[in-house]
Amino acid sequence: MQDSYFLYHSIGQYPGKAEDLAHAMAEFAAVWAAPDDAQWGYLLGKRASFIEHWRGIIGAPEGSLTTCENVTQGLHMLMTALPPERLSGKRVLVAADCFPSNHFLLTKLQDRLGFTLETVPMRQGAAWVEPEDFLAHWGPDVAVALLTWVASTTSHRIDLPAMVAHGRTMGSLIGVDITQGAGLLPFDVADPAVDFTISTSLKWMCGTPGAGILHVAPDLISQCQPELRGWFSQPDPFNWALDRFAYAPDIRRFDNGTPGCMAAIASLPALDWHAAQDHAALLAQNRRQTARIIAAADEMGLDLITPRAGTARGGSVMLRLPDSHPAPQIVAALRAAGIATDGRGQILRTSPGPVTTDDGVQTLVTALRHLLHS
Repeated sequence: MQDSYFLYHSIGQYPGKAEDLAHAMAEFAAVWAAPDDAQWGYLLGKRASFIEHWRGIIGAPEGSLTTCENVTQGLHMLMTALPPERLSGKRVLVAADCFPSNHFLLTKLQDRLGFTLETVPMRQGAAWVEPEDFLAHWGPDVAVALLTWVASTTSHRIDLPAMVAHGRTMGSLIGVDITQGAGLLPFDVADPAVDFTISTSLKWMCGTPGAGILHVAPDLISQCQPELRGWFSQPDPFNWALDRFAYAPDIRRFDNGTPGCMAAIASLPALDWHAAQDHAALLAQNRRQTARIIAAADEMGLDLITPRAGTARGGSVMLRLPDSHPAPQIVAALRAAGIATDGRGQILRTSPGPVTTDDGVQTLVTALRHLLHS
């Protein structure tokens, strides 16, 4: 049942999502299967609408945001497009609580691109990387720092302005993975100004898989030469002269062959819905409901793996379950009761969002208390 849905750290839901998605897919099917020449105008127009929505969500300038499949692909697009001298012999800095997929990518890219990946560790017994530890590792030899705005395993949110201010004194390029906060917490690529941004349309944006985004600051775009390029990388895609290729002056240079549009089309209903909402009200609902979960965790004596202060966390609350109650069994029992959560090891992850009701939160609390004391 939707009122006990707590999986916004994974897949977001909103009222009427199934009907909206079915309508969008039926419309696509009708256009794509029509015996006329309207298909490409329709598809590329929908993709442009998707891009415009995302530009508004993060304040990206025109010509600075494009589509990708996921955050890992977006990071690969950016890293492999940088001038070799920006990376060779330098360090790339990430935190140990970054999204693992990005770390897997960077671990391999360092061999080919000539940088050294440094992963700032967590202190013994800590749940997230302390900001002062990250800053202590961030020197002038850091070419790129990839910041995770909100951690997926703890909901710990970094002090982005402080991080960016330090990075500017070091002369580093600064990228931010905003996946776990986008759509719930306000974010602006210009405040503080970052060099690139990656995200998905899942989670709080309530979209579909495959609908990732890459934003690159205009000043950095002009320095980049993406290695994956094609006819859509040009100012005029219909320039097919084999000896006259030129990169587009804006983010289009990060496009390559014929763009995949299906994920953008499927995510547009969610982005339309999101654009029509009172975003302050959505955040206030989340803060009220997460506060109830935190209070209940205290009542049950559960360890909180999420910062208590609202300014230091995203929209999720993570709780450490006692070893006497294996998390998979708790998650399964909650699922059987119509309560959607998940776990990582012994960590129970809960993320209330637009379809989650206050009664649904109380249902979770009551069920969890029963399971832990039965």
